[in-house]
Amino acid sequence: MFPVTTQKTATVLIVEDDGEMRSLLCDEFLSAGYRLREAKDGDEALKAVLQSEPDLILTDLRMPAGGAEYIGRLHSLAPHCPIIVMTAFGDAGLRAKVLQAGANAYFDKPVRISALKLKVEELLADGA
Repeated sequence: MFPVTTQKTATVLIVEDDGEMRSLLCDEFLSAGYRLREAKDGDEALKAVLQSEPDLILTDLRMPAGGAEYIGRLHSLAPHCPIIVMTAFGDAGLRAKVLQAGANAYFDKPVRISALKLKVEELLADGA
């Protein structure tokens, strides 16, 4: 299944402090045909967005320089860029706070990769 985009391959910024999880996500989305950029924490992600806005951001929440405030900063820097949040330490209150801060989707870990890919395609198609 290839990404749905208009006349170009979408660039996805993957932000994850766990190297193995970041590698797994990168492998999955690269094989699906996306261009990838990586960041290992919130600070790196914010710098990456300032350099060049991706088409979508897929980010962990609980990591160095992470949290709901980080999602708000990402959203303010790239207001039209969809943000998908993943966390192993969430609850309903955190989910609401993150969505209010600007995230478009929220997943509890462990994440089903197929559901994640489907949401990425859906959000990119909505923006096309």
